[in-house]
Amino acid sequence: MKQWLKKWLFKLLRKDPEAVVVTFSTGDPELCRRMAEEVRQLVPDRRHFVVTAENWPEIRIELKHHRIGLAPVMLTRESNALRRVAYRLAPRKILAYNSRLERHHLRLNLASLLFWRGVALDRIYLRPWWWPWPKRERSVAPSGYRVIEGRPTSAERCRMAVLSPYFPYPLSHGGAVRIYNLLREIAREFDVELFAFTDGSGQPDLAPVLEFCARVALVEKPRYRVPRWSSVLPPEVHEFRSRAMRQALAEERKAFGFERLQVEYTQLAEYGGDVLVEHDVTFDLFGQVARKSRTLSAWWDYVRWRRFESRALPRYSRVVVMSEKDAELLGTAVATTVIENGVDLARFHPEPEQPGQRLLFIGSFRHFPNVVAYQFFADHVWPLLREKFPEMTVTVVCGPDPLAYWRAFTDSPEPRADERIRMLGFVADVRPLYVEANLVLVPTTVSAGTNVKVLEAMAMQRAVVSTTSGCAGLGLLHGHSVWVGDTAEAFASGIATLIVDPQRREQIAQAAFAHAVRKFEWQALGEKQRTLLRGLLEHFSGSSPSDRRTADQSRAKPASRKSPEGNRR
Repeated sequence: MKQWLKKWLFKLLRKDPEAVVVTFSTGDPELCRRMAEEVRQLVPDRRHFVVTAENWPEIRIELKHHRIGLAPVMLTRESNALRRVAYRLAPRKILAYNSRLERHHLRLNLASLLFWRGVALDRIYLRPWWWPWPKRERSVAPSGYRVIEGRPTSAERCRMAVLSPYFPYPLSHGGAVRIYNLLREIAREFDVELFAFTDGSGQPDLAPVLEFCARVALVEKPRYRVPRWSSVLPPEVHEFRSRAMRQALAEERKAFGFERLQVEYTQLAEYGGDVLVEHDVTFDLFGQVARKSRTLSAWWDYVRWRRFESRALPRYSRVVVMSEKDAELLGTAVATTVIENGVDLARFHPEPEQPGQRLLFIGSFRHFPNVVAYQFFADHVWPLLREKFPEMTVTVVCGPDPLAYWRAFTDSPEPRADERIRMLGFVADVRPLYVEANLVLVPTTVSAGTNVKVLEAMAMQRAVVSTTSGCAGLGLLHGHSVWVGDTAEAFASGIATLIVDPQRREQIAQAAFAHAVRKFEWQALGEKQRTLLRGLLEHFSGSSPSDRRTADQSRAKPASRKSPEGNRR
């Protein structure tokens, strides 16, 4: 009876009783094509129309005899007449797509407004802690921690601890390379306990680190689900706020008896300690972003980091920075020590270059400056080279789970495809890629600290074309040990100049290699690190390591909560 009434009613209205799907192409043609294909797969049993600005007059006439059951549209920041037509014809049937090809049914609610404004799909339901109405998602902070025993300890060695936002193995990015190598160097003189956050995705490969660390304490990273704009503290600080980590530090200070704590990265500065390692001066990085983008959100990020960093750093006895440039940025109010990034010259050593026009870019997309750098190269530099050098190829090492980070930092679902650009995810050993490369690219437009990938290229004796920020703090000279170009034209010109001149390329590579041998060998930097830690122990010079541990333990605050023994071991 219901179906009969439905057919009778639509016959009176002179419309087909079966609803149709009308996809409105209101954005990038390629994205709209992919949107239409996905909608056909989602709704295979309906008739589909794809509307463009060109065919709309004809389809408009045909649609008079149909009712619209679903109206997919592509949202963009620009006003679009065809999109307004969709809103008018089917206001309650809009399936909106953004430029990342995420989709959401538009309704008269806050989530739809945020999606329409460009907020990523996984964040449109996030609400601040002070939000008065029930929230759909909440932050989760796992409890408890695990301790794994490593190398045997000695009563004659002082004990140190290092706190890291991630487990520093595998060596998939510059921060992991630095922490891993300096942990190994610290362990030459001290017994070391590493405290590290894990992402809960699986057990990390502990064996390489346990070869020189006496203990490793692992804490699962909290899942922070709050809008990034809604707190005075930088959201990255909230992401690592963990009672479980504070508990681990307090209990292990008693159990292991570490005497000094070194904290890696500014976002962990709230935990307190003796040494804070500024892998980059974070307010400088966000200041560069704010000056380039000139958006309210970028300005707010800069203000928060400047406020947080200026308050946190003076509380540490020493702040380690990557270069004299970074030390100058922090000023005289902070006690700084320069311990540069380094390179393992025994592992990364020169091999003969093969003829060719092969370019290499290494930069994990988990660090957003690398995403910005690749966009700069792919959108502005590569078009200046592609036709001029038909044999030129590019290899890009994007790190683990690159598409997830790409979508988080950009407005597109993935990098634009090119048959001459090879995109790789995580690569356990990048040395063969350096060997096959003729030039290494560092097209970084926003950056702070110093880049380990430049040092690796120098050690492998491969010439580097970089921006000023990409090689900052390393003491390299344009035209002598590196080629520097800050605009797309200058960067492309540097690549073109060196790719056709193997002799000039070799001269730059050799000069850079000699500079790396003089200044950036991990053993020499490890001695700087050990000297710093010795200095922090000088006022205990008349006591034994066990006496110092007893004194430190007596000053340590008791843990606020006990962890179940089975969860720790």
